[in-house]
Amino acid sequence: MNLLFDSFWRAVAYCLHPRVILLSLAPLVLIAGLALMLGYFFWEPAIDAVSATISSWALMSTLGHWLEAIGLPGLHAAIAPLVVVFVSTPVIVVLSLLVVAGMMTPAIVKLVSTRRFPSLERSRGGSALGSAFGAMWATLLALATLVLSIPLWFVPPLVLVVPPLIWGWLAYRMMSYDVLAEHASRDERRELIRRHRGPLFGMGVVTGYLGAAPSLVWVSGTMAVVLAPLLVPLAIWIYMLVFAFSALWFAHYALAALQALRAEAASLREPASEPLPLVQRELEAVPPPALPPV
Repeated sequence: MNLLFDSFWRAVAYCLHPRVILLSLAPLVLIAGLALMLGYFFWEPAIDAVSATISSWALMSTLGHWLEAIGLPGLHAAIAPLVVVFVSTPVIVVLSLLVVAGMMTPAIVKLVSTRRFPSLERSRGGSALGSAFGAMWATLLALATLVLSIPLWFVPPLVLVVPPLIWGWLAYRMMSYDVLAEHASRDERRELIRRHRGPLFGMGVVTGYLGAAPSLVWVSGTMAVVLAPLLVPLAIWIYMLVFAFSALWFAHYALAALQALRAEAASLREPASEPLPLVQRELEAVPPPALPPV
């Protein structure tokens, strides 16, 4: 637990480092541009499709008439945009995580290792190909699970549990590999994940809950749709900072655990000093005979 909290506060402090802030801006430009481009081409069709689906539901039609009767027609009009934003948020989260893993994590691990673990040997037990392959299958599995779990989101308690667990599992799988790929060997990485699976998964889940924080940007209701060109980049930058913090947390934790693992292995390899035989100790304890005077 000491290692967990120590790495947490170190990650918080490193988030204020100018280099980390600058690193968060490069993925922001890419993801924000992608989100705005998709919104430009698909926003209106998505709104129309959701509106048509909602209108076909008798319950939603009744709710719409009731909102109009009490003088809140704008709230009914904002339901479809909010549904589109709500459904697209997990996709943006996953894309943000992929961008951070590909663009920010190597630079963040280098920053942490240079400043805190300069003497830690690099065994290079991972590769960019292995990271890309692992990220691809883990992301596909996470996306499939997110889609299958959408009906559970309409159950109030589960919407606060299921998506963060899925995001947390994805962060745990990707970050555990990426932060150790350069420094740990394959056997060391597997041993560290085996020993620290619980804390690493817990860190991923915390990251998943923090990933829901940018959703607060959309609580302004109808104004969130009007201010979307400003709120989308803001929300995405918050995602970048959240996942940059995640990379820092995993890097501090995993590299410190790797250093402790190697120290433990080195202590086991050192031969223990064997006690001298009893006869030899007795002979060494006998003082040498005095030489006769010349």
